Amino acid sequence: MTHTSPSSAESSLDPLLDPKTLTSSPALSFRRAGESDLTELVRLRDDAARWQIERGIDQWKPGELGPEHFGARLRAGEVWIATVGPGGPSAGAWELWWDDEPAWGVQPPVAGYVHRLMTDRRTAPPGAGRPLLAEAERRIAASGRPLCRLDCLTSNTRLRRYYEEAGYAVVGEQAGKNGDGGRTYGVTLLEKRVGAG
Repeated sequence: MTHTSPSSAESSLDPLLDPKTLTSSPALSFRRAGESDLTELVRLRDDAARWQIERGIDQWKPGELGPEHFGARLRAGEVWIATVGPGGPSAGAWELWWDDEPAWGVQPPVAGYVHRLMTDRRTAPPGAGRPLLAEAERRIAASGRPLCRLDCLTSNTRLRRYYEEAGYAVVGEQAGKNGDGGRTYGVTLLEKRVGAG
């Protein structure tokens, strides 16, 4: 998800970015994704990519990640889906990794790494990005790891600001991350303490 915490002018354009608007919305439920969710995960990612392109954000591309990517992530880590209430329509998803050498290098097991945080703008309540991120943070803390880490394109200052306003601190830059589709790009590294340790 490429969200930042908006100014009041931006909030009217994209209420999903505004955490204050979630209070009157239906509750979100969370569950681990399974093999039967691969098509839905690809759809969420492609829809988020199209949303970015429509707003001039050069980050994700439709068709860039298919079922094989999400299947591999299911086997290597965790993928979570948010729904509007138990059994309701998908509202978003994210990947939770237990290591991230391409961005962070070899690290001791002190963090979980959030990737591909995305919301469905047709069904997600306004401000849904923050509860998805908070649930990922709870999962990491429950595992006994004290840090939640993530990265965003160095050029995406709006997303960086969103994460900083959610309590994340910039701890570095990785100028040459090898990522999706064999691309190399610069990322800003951010982390937040979510548990003792």
